[in-house]
Order: sequence, then structure tokens, then C-alpha cells
Amino acid sequence: MRTFVNESSEDYLETILILSKKLPVVRAVDIANEMGFKKSSVSVAMKNLRERNHITTTDAGFIYLTDEGLAIAERVLERHEFLTNWLASMGVPQDVAADDACKLEHVLSHESYDAIKKIASKHASS
Repeated sequence: MRTFVNESSEDYLETILILSKKLPVVRAVDIANEMGFKKSSVSVAMKNLRERNHITTTDAGFIYLTDEGLAIAERVLERHEFLTNWLASMGVPQDVAADDACKLEHVLSHESYDAIKKIASKHASS
């Protein structure tokens, strides 16, 4: 059974994953800068993610995804990238496609997302 993760938490986990691919270590200030949030807001979110076992933090303030957090982040990022590319392939401007994908990635059920992916891959191969 899948644990409910709210949209905000998914966005934070996705951001941590993206930053971890670009930076040697991820800190709250990096997340705040990337997302355009205050560091205090990020600190509260990190506390919540830590309590849910989605991240771990070191005494030095480095933030790491747990296996569960990584699985969620990878799912959200995969949806984001697929939906952005799919919308862009239909002529939606890249920036609009990315913004819309960010909204859609959170609200689509697994069934709807899988159906969209299936149809998109059929059209791509024909």
C-alpha cells in the first residue's frame, strides 16, 4: 500500500534528488535557493520529511534521501520529465509544459498516468 505524500513533500523530495545530481552535498539553503523559499520554511519541511523517514540529515546539515524518499522522488521526477516532454511534443511551449507538468504530476492517478504513457508511446512509435 502506498503511503500518502502531499504535493509539497513530493516537490521537496524531487528538488533534493535534482540537487543531489548537481551538487556534492545538499543543504537546506540549496533547497531554499532552488525553490525560492525562505530557509525557515525549508527547515520545517525537512523536519516533517525526516519524521516520515523520507530524508536523513547529518550534524553538518547535509540532507540525504532515504530509500523510501528516493523512490518517491524518482517517481515524481519521472512523471515530471515525461509529462513535460509529452506536452512539448504537442507544441506546448517548453516553459508552459514544465509548469503544467509540475501540476499534473501530483494529481494524476497511477491508472491515468499509465494510460497516458501507453497512448503516448503508441503515437511515438507510429
